[in-house]
Amino acid sequence: MARYRKLGRTSSHRDLMLRNLTTSLLEKGRIETTETRAKEARRQVEKMITLAKRGDLHARRQAASYMTSPAAVQQLFDEIGPKYADKNG
Repeated sequence: MARYRKLGRTSSHRDLMLRNLTTSLLEKGRIETTETRAKEARRQVEKMITLAKRGDLHARRQAASYMTSPAAVQQLFDEIGPKYADKNG
């Protein structure tokens, strides 16, 4: 059994789609998509928030290499990361 959903896409298409969903969600705060895609995107969003909670340069560069918008990375580390800094998980 796969540890991820294939979503009816090739691997490169699926990866880019999840990157775009993650970036859009962190930029806008809300997206409209299918439940299955949202569940897969949630895994990536939580990883990005964990990187933002760390807040060091290496974490910022890791997030920037995944996300498609530099503005979204800045918002993630300036606003979203500090908001969840004291929460576990």
